Amino acid sequence: MSAARKKKPVQARFRVGIDLGTSNTVVAYAASGSNDIRIFEVDQLIAAGEVAAQPLLPSLRYHFAPGELKSEDLQLPWGEMEAPAVIGRFARTLGAQAPGRLVSSAKSWLSHAAVDRLAPILPWGAGDDIEKISPVVVSASYLAHVHAAWNERFPDAPLDAQDVVLTVPASFDEGARALTLEAAKMAGLETLRLLEEPQAAFYDWLFHHRETLSDELADTRLVLICDVGGGTTDLTLIQVEANANAGGEPLLTRIGVGNHLMLGGDNMDLALAHLVEKRLAGDDGRLSAARLSQLVERCRAAKEQLLDEHAPASTSITLLGAGSKLIGGARSAEVTREEIERIIVEGFFPLVSGNERPGRARGGLVEFGLPYASDPAITRHVAAFLAQHATQAREALSKDEPADAAQESGADARDAPPLAVPDTLLLNGGVFRAGPLARRIADTLGNWRGAPVHVLANDHPDVAVARGAVAYALARAGHAPKIGGGSARSYFLLLDEEGDATRGVCVLPRGTEEGQPIHLADRTFALRLGSPVRFHLVSSVADTAYKAGEIADVSASAGDFVRLPPIATIVDARGEARAGASVGPRETPVQLTTSLTEVGTLEMHCIAIDDPAKRWLLEFQLRRDEPNADAMQTQPQTHPALPKAIELIDRTFGTRAKDVSPKEVKRLRAHLEEALGPRDTWDIALLRELFGALWDRAKKRRRTADHERLWLNLAGYCMRPGFGHPLDEWRVEQLWTLFDQGIQYVNENQVWSEWWTLWRRAAGGLDEAAQLRLLDDMAFFLQPPGASRYRRAAGAARAGYEDMVRLAASLERVPVERKIEAGEWLLTRLKKPSENLQSWWAVGRIGARQPFYGSAHGVVPPGIAEAWLKTILALDWKKVEPAAFAAVQIARMTGDRSRDVSDEVRAAVIERLETMGAAQSWIAMVRETVALDRADEGRVFGETLPAGLKLIG
Repeated sequence: MSAARKKKPVQARFRVGIDLGTSNTVVAYAASGSNDIRIFEVDQLIAAGEVAAQPLLPSLRYHFAPGELKSEDLQLPWGEMEAPAVIGRFARTLGAQAPGRLVSSAKSWLSHAAVDRLAPILPWGAGDDIEKISPVVVSASYLAHVHAAWNERFPDAPLDAQDVVLTVPASFDEGARALTLEAAKMAGLETLRLLEEPQAAFYDWLFHHRETLSDELADTRLVLICDVGGGTTDLTLIQVEANANAGGEPLLTRIGVGNHLMLGGDNMDLALAHLVEKRLAGDDGRLSAARLSQLVERCRAAKEQLLDEHAPASTSITLLGAGSKLIGGARSAEVTREEIERIIVEGFFPLVSGNERPGRARGGLVEFGLPYASDPAITRHVAAFLAQHATQAREALSKDEPADAAQESGADARDAPPLAVPDTLLLNGGVFRAGPLARRIADTLGNWRGAPVHVLANDHPDVAVARGAVAYALARAGHAPKIGGGSARSYFLLLDEEGDATRGVCVLPRGTEEGQPIHLADRTFALRLGSPVRFHLVSSVADTAYKAGEIADVSASAGDFVRLPPIATIVDARGEARAGASVGPRETPVQLTTSLTEVGTLEMHCIAIDDPAKRWLLEFQLRRDEPNADAMQTQPQTHPALPKAIELIDRTFGTRAKDVSPKEVKRLRAHLEEALGPRDTWDIALLRELFGALWDRAKKRRRTADHERLWLNLAGYCMRPGFGHPLDEWRVEQLWTLFDQGIQYVNENQVWSEWWTLWRRAAGGLDEAAQLRLLDDMAFFLQPPGASRYRRAAGAARAGYEDMVRLAASLERVPVERKIEAGEWLLTRLKKPSENLQSWWAVGRIGARQPFYGSAHGVVPPGIAEAWLKTILALDWKKVEPAAFAAVQIARMTGDRSRDVSDEVRAAVIERLETMGAAQSWIAMVRETVALDRADEGRVFGETLPAGLKLIG
């Protein structure tokens, strides 16, 4: 991935701004000592063997097939591409013909916390013959290309030695920012600063008007920056105050940013593509994911053409055929200017009243694997944003806002307070090259305000962010106006639950300046050393004035709080935070120091009270280790009977031998229920406490066969589903160390049954390597009689086939080809009427469109799933009821056509479900995108789930 030749450290000669955009990557620069900001034209392939320098590098990556391109086709000024991929404008051309090989919208994936953003998942929905890479690597490849192009042009001033500013959406959370920095490091850019894109756009405007700024902003008190890019809508408020010094530049303070909103030009292109698809698909009904991707690209060009000031009345959109029918199989459809205005202008920028808010659909829109905002109306999101920041906005406007204007802004808002509507608007993003869209949002704000808003000119929205990043670097050096405001968010460390509220301590108040450490001297925490610890943080962009150390209610019902990726580690006593430390557990009192780094990321340290030289830096976990990472969970108080329960466990599994009869061992579970209540009422926090007690006594599980069977049963029950609670990853890692030890009582069928059940229950916490070992251990017994592909593993089971089937179906992280193999084995066996009906549950789990805990990129392909459904549809579901739910799982609607089966097959499943009188929730799952209810979550998992566990997905 290294794009640059290593150079000796040199003094920075340039200030460089990089806009790593969803649609395009743009680079701007200025020589040190100069105010002349220029666009760096990036060398890139524009055709086979043809290189040109272009101001925009399309953020696209095409993975070409072997033999598709020759070596001479791929020559760049710095040499041939290292990876089998084309980046930039030529990638767009190639992707239009073979879209299944095109990676796009990588930036949107960086902010998509519901997938493992470090896993190779792109191009989304591509076949196994196409190389896949992670969103981070894709982003790094664009930056590496820029790095190489720059170094070729300026060999004596390598990019990694310059003053580099990289922009990110203001709405990016700490996880997405950290991943962006990781991508930059992979591209050889170790040292840079992050800047929020809306601010960068405003910096560009400020720089162009720096000589007349006081006059330009004389009547401005509050600026709304609305940045609608390819993948996100980013909103920011800037307060403008007159400088107390006569003739001085106005004081600029960023006072509000919006939450992450995956809504932009991509959504508009997709909406238009859905309209055209109905005209092009004909008898096929729906296009494949790959061909829809091709159509979206065609619609993007049509949208830009028909929203132009001199647009024709209509234009034709042509979709090329596939394979040998590339030209002859082409289809065309006509789209009119009126249709574009209805879909794009009215659909995304409706003229709404100030009290309208975004609607909440039952299931968000999912396409190409990305969860777009469920309400596409950007104007409603703007109204919600202004309402969220009403207090500070109103203060900013209070000195000069006319009283009648304040009244007018709330004229239609009978149930809501009047909006504090900014008097000035800056629009940015390629979307606003279209005059009708720019006018509509300005008109909407004017209607809310009761007076026109002043629109700041932005003639080149495609490059404004990159240029503004350079202007920011100049501002830091004192050569241009600077925006203040500090941190856009307040950060809180979750403490505990008190009644219905989740409490958190403010560790960094909103407005804290970069590099200013916030030390919570009045708060002391007990840090466990040599033992796993996890910190949960939330943030809020609300304008509430929190103080450092303040305890606040940060539950979802109390405000707009967003959960961040967890900070989890094992901290050793030498002042190092690392995974796998083995120091014995103890506690030490610490205090927290938090700061917003100059890079633009959150940094937290624990400092030992008895020795301030001992500091532990805590870092965010960025993989998707827990599907409920975005859920606002509360931690219930310890069960009052927990000490009694641990005493019962210790009596059976304790280190000292006790006079415990076999009957008493067998009754341990019943005794626990007597103390704690029925098992299905034990919440997840209590279960993990019980697991801890069992794990501490794991060595004594082999006293007798009853001890081993019981320990396996209880440990698995308390660890299910292997995720969902702080430090579950660590717990499952410890549990996995037992696998190589195996079981003691190998002749006891029930012990084998509990062994496989234990791993099924904990499977969600096992990585791919562990899951593959389990599958390999069972493969000999799972393959149909007479098959000989797999040999019997040493020491493998002689019993527990049904439990092995359920375990195999629960291994969602194994490669797709192994899932298909296991599913085919089961279907072969199910041809015999004597086969256990539980196998139908397993077939449904293996072929499910929506994984229970795994990444969506690992599902069985739709073609295979449809073949399995045909087998299931041939059965009498009234007699084989488990087959009906299997069909529901396999035909479930996700909205992502790279995963969903065809409309015809889903219609057949719906018809059968209605005929048999199936539950409406089952039918709804196949008909539309909906979330599972509690009962169906349990059906998918195979048994009840712990109380207090909330799954997302």
